[in-house]
Amino acid sequence: MALIPTTASVDSAGILLAADGGPDQSAPGFALRLRRARLGLIVALIAVVMIFVSYSSAYIVRQGLPSLDPGTGSLIHDWLPLQLPSFLLVNTLVLLFSTLTMELARRQALREATAAGKSARANTEGMPWLLLTAGLGFTFLAGQWLVWRELAARGFYVATSPSSSFFYLLTGTHGVHLLGGILALLSASVASLLREPVDSRGVRVDVTAWYWHFMTFLWVYIFCLLEFAR
Repeated sequence: MALIPTTASVDSAGILLAADGGPDQSAPGFALRLRRARLGLIVALIAVVMIFVSYSSAYIVRQGLPSLDPGTGSLIHDWLPLQLPSFLLVNTLVLLFSTLTMELARRQALREATAAGKSARANTEGMPWLLLTAGLGFTFLAGQWLVWRELAARGFYVATSPSSSFFYLLTGTHGVHLLGGILALLSASVASLLREPVDSRGVRVDVTAWYWHFMTFLWVYIFCLLEFAR
């Protein structure tokens, strides 16, 4: 049976406290919560990966498949080459920069968590990085909207051809998932304003950061798929 150091105590919720009354980050509780949260994130991301694997497979296979023309009854190749707007590269750079600011926010939150013995409540020092990342995320989504408008101006709508349908499907699905990350960032910022306990905030920001990194590299994959697998 593990022994609790004489300099620590346990509160009514069963959380090990340091001598000064703050959560004891040397105890396994914080590390265990962090591992469980990351494991839950991995399980959720596996589902996202499976979605995009299926989309990617269908995208590649559909390019070489003909379709039946109802008017003539013959097989035709209806895959129209889609020239990607150059602004997609700008969007990619914006998202890559946002993963840097997100990592800075994550490290700041973990530093606060390890110093919880001095301050049991979160401060707002990491908020600028969180808000900057959220702003870059909104910028990316706005850029994607401009890309869609440019394609529409060229005459490429969702139902124009299979190539345009897959473009809207891939980029739109990614955008919805990225919007979820933005909402998580705003939630973490509100938690800072409400002085959430630093260990809880550390777990929240850490999981959000890894989700954001995943969304960034997923977009790089989608961009390369659309650019080179055609």
